[in-house]
Amino acid sequence: MYIAMNRFRIAPGKEEDFIEIWRNRETHLNEVPGFKSFNLLQGPSYDDHTLFSSHSVWESEEAFVNWTKSEAFRKAHANAKPAKDIYLGPPQFEGFQKVL
Repeated sequence: MYIAMNRFRIAPGKEEDFIEIWRNRETHLNEVPGFKSFNLLQGPSYDDHTLFSSHSVWESEEAFVNWTKSEAFRKAHANAKPAKDIYLGPPQFEGFQKVL
């Protein structure tokens, strides 16, 4: 099992805008071999940002990497609109292998 996560720092007051972007996004993940599940997680809020994380579960790291090179990945990211007033910097990727 492999877990891929992106951490997002979102401007205060823009949390619902960020959630709506994800709610309306066509991910095309159902077309991808090895994909298991996806969750968008909301974390703590601070004075300067609210923390969110996208969390996807894959059969293997290879399945995840293959997705990043796939047509489904290109389609999922083709209509990504820059929302500079929402994001406080680029997402921070974290990948995890199951060990137990």
